[in-house]
Amino acid sequence: MTTVEVLQLLLSPTHRYVGRPADGPVPTQEDELVDSVEVRRTLGIVGDRYFAHPAHRRAAITLMSAENLPLHINSAIDLRQTRRNVLLGGVNIDEFVGSTISLDTGSGPVLLAVNSAARPCAWMETTIGTGAQRALRGKGGVRCTPLSDGILTLGSAVFTVSEMRGEEAGADAKVRRRKSGVDT
Repeated sequence: MTTVEVLQLLLSPTHRYVGRPADGPVPTQEDELVDSVEVRRTLGIVGDRYFAHPAHRRAAITLMSAENLPLHINSAIDLRQTRRNVLLGGVNIDEFVGSTISLDTGSGPVLLAVNSAARPCAWMETTIGTGAQRALRGKGGVRCTPLSDGILTLGSAVFTVSEMRGEEAGADAKVRRRKSGVDT
């Protein structure tokens, strides 16, 4: 259990990155940065562009670590440029692919299956600046499936890793067995 900060939340009802990056993103009328979001189990963030889309269930919510933002390229970068939903401070979320985590901002824990890395694309060069795609390789955030309903708000949050799955779980179990003197 670790205390982290939810620094930004993005609720984007429209898909703004369509066509070619050189054409720029589709403009929006509404402010996409919000104070809280409602999360629904397996469906995503209520009102978001990917909410309840079957093709996006494994990527219904995306998280990113503030420490990985390429501020040396653009000091004004925020979630509107990266298109991730949750910006966390105090944890390197990219290390938790294959895990089940929870975030509790005060309304109860929201469980998330961290399925895969959210790899940066060519749009990062347009929205953030030259060199951003390369700077974000391996630290562009993660794609998650929500495993519970809940509310996420800005501010302090309790971050817990409740389960490790896949290769990470196998490697972690092997280390534990080795430390306890059990041969594999």
